[in-house]
Amino acid sequence: MGVFFSDKGATYKPVKDVNLGPNSNELYLPANVRAPRAAGFLVKIFVWFLESKFLGPLLMHFLKRDNLIHKLITDAEIKEPPIFVPSHLVGNLNEEEVMAVDSHSSVPSRVQNAVDCLPSPAKSLSNGIMPSSVHHWTVMDYWRAYSSGAITPIMEMQVAENFIAAVIESSKTPLQMSFFINFSPKDILQQAEDSTLRYEKGESISVLDGVPIAVKDEIDCLPYPTTGGTKWLHRLRPCKTDACCVTRLRSCGAILVGKTNMHELGAGTSGINPHYGTPRNPYDRRRITGGSSSGSAAVVAAGLCPIALGVDGGGSVRMPAALCGVVGLKPTFGRIPHEGVLPLNWTVGMVGILAGTIEDAFIAYAAISGEAAPSYHKTAHESSKVFYPLLKSANISGVRLAKYGKWFNDCNEEIKIICSRALDRLLENYCLKVVEVTIPEIEAMRLAHYLTIGTECITSFSTHLKNLDYAELGWDVRAALSVYGAFSGEEYIKAQKIRNRQMQFHNRIFAEADVIVSPMTGVTAYPILDDSHQTGELDYVNGAALVQYSIAGNFLGLPAISVPVGYDKLGLPIGLQLIGRPWCEATLIHIAYALQALYVEEYRRPEVHYDLMKKRTAKGS
Repeated sequence: MGVFFSDKGATYKPVKDVNLGPNSNELYLPANVRAPRAAGFLVKIFVWFLESKFLGPLLMHFLKRDNLIHKLITDAEIKEPPIFVPSHLVGNLNEEEVMAVDSHSSVPSRVQNAVDCLPSPAKSLSNGIMPSSVHHWTVMDYWRAYSSGAITPIMEMQVAENFIAAVIESSKTPLQMSFFINFSPKDILQQAEDSTLRYEKGESISVLDGVPIAVKDEIDCLPYPTTGGTKWLHRLRPCKTDACCVTRLRSCGAILVGKTNMHELGAGTSGINPHYGTPRNPYDRRRITGGSSSGSAAVVAAGLCPIALGVDGGGSVRMPAALCGVVGLKPTFGRIPHEGVLPLNWTVGMVGILAGTIEDAFIAYAAISGEAAPSYHKTAHESSKVFYPLLKSANISGVRLAKYGKWFNDCNEEIKIICSRALDRLLENYCLKVVEVTIPEIEAMRLAHYLTIGTECITSFSTHLKNLDYAELGWDVRAALSVYGAFSGEEYIKAQKIRNRQMQFHNRIFAEADVIVSPMTGVTAYPILDDSHQTGELDYVNGAALVQYSIAGNFLGLPAISVPVGYDKLGLPIGLQLIGRPWCEATLIHIAYALQALYVEEYRRPEVHYDLMKKRTAKGS
């Protein structure tokens, strides 16, 4: 085994001596979470103990010990040096069926390059009023409708007005969906009017012209403040300009429709926000959307936008995408410029994309990816070429999918069955190969990631927090910040040693396979309980189950995508995850597109859904 345990802690063998084959004797350690769920009065008591000068350190000692942080990290013997930033050499990507695109070319031209990679529509729109998928209007649907003159972005009772009416309706009783923290009907209508004039003159900028796109409230987007889901951060950090990714979308003519709700400071997985309301899952509004890009996933699922931006620090795009039945794409670390994004975490967070279809995620990726300087995410290893998948070709034969069986099956029974069936369907319909592998030390990686993201978060806001009235923070976030502040510098360094080991493990796996496949979450969307509305909740057991498949994408800077592949017995969505080699988004998108083709006719309409192309906004049930 690669890890030996003693009373003092774990001793890790050198990476080169660890067997990653299917017959490895490596111990698979499931998430070891020992903490009861707490909300309402109970979470207040817990926070009081954590913030106590005398009792807090004692309580943290027991929490670290019982959750194996001491054994796997604090007291561990790790020979490898730390790696602090998960940057990757470009190397020879060996991707097939791709188009090479200059990342320095104009954003609209890159978007057109992506469109050129798409297959021709199987059937044209009927007067622009027939969606090309079961329940999602796509970017190309909007573009064809606008270009045909069947509908415009500004006309009475059409897209812009329908969007505004839908957001207002969804925020009221009985729905109370809490999709947005901020949106401006005046600004939306002005953007729509500008887009209409461009179409009337025959001067549309790109296929994104007039398409509604929402932005997580962790990303700067004028005229809105950037709150990070808080009631105070925008006062200390005013939003003065658009983030780079938002600027690129504007340059394509997209209509930026507002700032979506999120878990406060991204410090949770449920999406529950006591300040702005809890975003509700369109498939069952009594259940969570997942976090922290909760509102972004929900607005796409509900039909309000074909695309929304999120930020993925620990599965925060892919996980809510899976729970809400949409696509979630997190690119390689450094692929999308980070300027204008709240510095909640520097080395694990990435702007990501939520979309109704793979095609729309691809178009958005083409718009916002590419170099920007100066940037702390930019590395000398980045290539000026980006490769786009030729989705016109269905040829993905020969792709090797790595599967770690013990990890793959460590989820609830329905997810295991649905995801196994999805993998089997891929193998039956395409000439793919499954490579059985072992991914060692997954639980150590989860804890090291948690320690890293927590330390970076509290360090980012340490100056502000010293002078902040803690009454302005949600109770669950106060608990999270207390835990984050209890990690030491030595523990942070050891976490980065774990990062080094995992990067080496994954490099060895990617020498044998192109993609790692797994479920996206260990559980489906769980209920929102009444006691969580005012205080938020602490549910570390469900939280660990939600993120257990997400960590490699963030901690190791790998690209990953979640694709809807079915539903549990309650009709709640389930996603399958594909994790790729660094810079190989094209391969991921190509496989995800093939997977989507197998399931698109089985996708179900959520109980809360709006059709912005209709003359009247559809009401959610």
